Amino acid sequence: MQRRQFIQSAFLSGMMLNASGTVSTQNSPFGELRADPRKILDLPKGFSYTIISEQHSLMDDGLLTPGQADGMAAFQNENGNINIVCNHENHPANFHYSAFDKNNSLLNSVDKNLIYDAGEGITPGTGGTTTIEYDPIAKRKIRQHMSLIGTEYNCAGGATPWGSWLSCEECFTDPGTSFERKKVVKREKRHGYIFEVNAQSKQPVKPEPIIAMGRFEHEAAAVDPVSGAIYLTEDKHRSLLYRFLPNEKNKLQNGGILQALSFSKKSSMDTRNWDKESVKVGEWYEAKWINLDNIDPDKNDLRLGGYEKGAARFARGEGICYADNSVFLTATIGGFERMGQVFEYRINRELSENSQGAAGHIKLLAESNSKSLLHHADNIIMSPWGDLIICEDTFNYCGLIGIRPNGTQYILADNAYSDSELCGICFSPDNNIMFVNVQNRGLTLAIHGPFSRFLA
Repeated sequence: MQRRQFIQSAFLSGMMLNASGTVSTQNSPFGELRADPRKILDLPKGFSYTIISEQHSLMDDGLLTPGQADGMAAFQNENGNINIVCNHENHPANFHYSAFDKNNSLLNSVDKNLIYDAGEGITPGTGGTTTIEYDPIAKRKIRQHMSLIGTEYNCAGGATPWGSWLSCEECFTDPGTSFERKKVVKREKRHGYIFEVNAQSKQPVKPEPIIAMGRFEHEAAAVDPVSGAIYLTEDKHRSLLYRFLPNEKNKLQNGGILQALSFSKKSSMDTRNWDKESVKVGEWYEAKWINLDNIDPDKNDLRLGGYEKGAARFARGEGICYADNSVFLTATIGGFERMGQVFEYRINRELSENSQGAAGHIKLLAESNSKSLLHHADNIIMSPWGDLIICEDTFNYCGLIGIRPNGTQYILADNAYSDSELCGICFSPDNNIMFVNVQNRGLTLAIHGPFSRFLA
């Protein structure tokens, strides 16, 4: 089923995933999972993975692969290979999984102009991004290097239509000395920004925060290729859904307007459904956008001021993706049982005739509970075969969960061997390879299989 068919079907049926308190589950279209003898990831028959990156391994630039691999995207390399830009959700106090080694012995090998925050040479930012060049024919890594250096807590982000990766810092920290994780941490720069990384660059990019996209605990980004608008999530219990309208589509440093989503008929809507069912599964609500002030604040209160102005509140907005005039997003601890929600925001290009001026419509697609297959939805992507694929970040072990247009769920892959979340789900440009990270184990996997059988 094509993505457009998915969205049209979901729009008409309402995807009543948990309206009755239960959820319909079916077997995966790819078949049952088979136990992995290597004890990393269970996959269906006919699928296999290659480990293409592992934390603390030596890269081609002489640095070490950072830990905590998170969000990522795959881009076509000019030579026919695939470039994968991968975030690293690393904290400066996490010396053991730093690209510079735990004693910073490799720090002086890097041009200081290419390090956003060197931490006075003591606690440099250990997040950033790596870029992996992968040969899909030989099924092996060709090279890997740091492509963004000196940032921290780079959690997720999003790919742009012009061939770059937006890397999001999920933090809000100021210059100075602080005591974190029982360690002294020194910072030279403000953090809490988005940075752009050219996916074709074979060297680290100059780290320039995009101030106009706001300073807050960023999670993920999704670009509307038609308008150029960029939708942003925030990983806080009282978060907002943001929209950045750039002055120029592919020149984000030239500024723009930052907004937050609001329900047209109810100001300051609380979508979390913690205490009462404020938002019903399957029901469309008119939405508008309000402009935000002081988007580069000194205090971590942008979301609080936005809520006071009428913006809607979400329960830890995390994954977000764009597909055919809709934006899908997850709220990891939304719902009465705080086990997660999935929303769809429909841009008014398709609903303009009946929208009466609304910028778009938003609907709660799914609200997880103890009976759901999906728990604590995180990274999300629309698959090439037309189902949403969601990474879990939950207790015990996590999987990749598919949601069909009719609302049924299935397990596509399962991490039954560690308590690590799965993250960074993405597909190769030709849709024949799936990439995913096993975060706590510091592994990036390239998964090959009969995906083409399910492509229309």
